[in-house]
This record gives sequence, structure tokens and C-alpha cells, in this order.
Amino acid sequence: MARSDSFFIRATVNTNTTNFAQDSIDLGSFVDALGKTVMRIHNCSVSYGSPLNGITTVPVGADAVCGFQLTTQSQTQLIGSINRSTISSGSLLVGGDGGGLITVVSESLDIAPQEWNGGYLVAVESIFLGVDQATANLVDSVTVVLECTVETMTAAASMALALSQQ
Repeated sequence: MARSDSFFIRATVNTNTTNFAQDSIDLGSFVDALGKTVMRIHNCSVSYGSPLNGITTVPVGADAVCGFQLTTQSQTQLIGSINRSTISSGSLLVGGDGGGLITVVSESLDIAPQEWNGGYLVAVESIFLGVDQATANLVDSVTVVLECTVETMTAAASMALALSQQ
């Protein structure tokens, strides 16, 4: 397989209080299954909150969580790593002291392309970044930065992969 130099794709989804929010990421300039071109995601880095807003204080007596997912299909809620369309998922957990002060912050990636030897191969022209949070206004957005390369495959292999990801 011929491979390009790596490049980066950045996407941000604004959170919608405690409702699921999702935006598509157009990969049409990188992926063309009929033309035998696919994209490999090597790394997914995640940041929670815009630089000036970051994490807010946790409501009194509550813990707060914000989750994200990157998928090959549009979703209506967080689906978890068991779903075949999941590329990457993770969450941010913030614990409070009961008085509104943050006492612990924990971030985890459930699955991520960097966990696999060859990254994650994508043959669809759009992927989807979805976010949800259990506490309103914990963070105002979630941003992913994807390290990617473009590769070529046989037409049959790229089309089979594209169909399996829809």
C-alpha cells in the first residue's frame, strides 16, 4: 500500500447541556472507496472545554462526566465500544467535595486508534464526533485532533471496508 505523509484533522463539537450533540467530519477529500483511496487514523487526542472555559465547578454533592465518541455512522446517543462503528471513545470524570470544589479529574480513552498496531482504517466519506454529559455545563465543547495518512487499496478491498463501516 502506498502511504502519504501524516496530516492532522481537527474537529470540535459544542456540548448541548445534557443532550447528545454530534457533528460530521467530512473526509471526502481524503477518502474515495471507488478510487481505492482510504484513510488511516493513527492517533486521536482529545481535549475537553475551550481554552478559556475549561472545566467548570462541579455542582454541590455531585460528580460529573462528559463522554465522547468518534464513529463511522451517525448516532443519536453515546453507543460505547461494543458497536462496530466506534473508532474511538472516552470520558472525563470530575469529582467534587460536596461544596462545589473540584477534587479529582480523571480522563480515560476506552478505545483509541493508537492502541492498535496499524491504527484504524476508514473508508467512509464522513465520520461523526458525538458528545454527551451527565451534568449541564461541565465543559462547553470537546475537540479531537486526529493524526492520519492516506493509503491506496484494491477497489474490492476498499469498497468492502466502506460497506462494512456504513
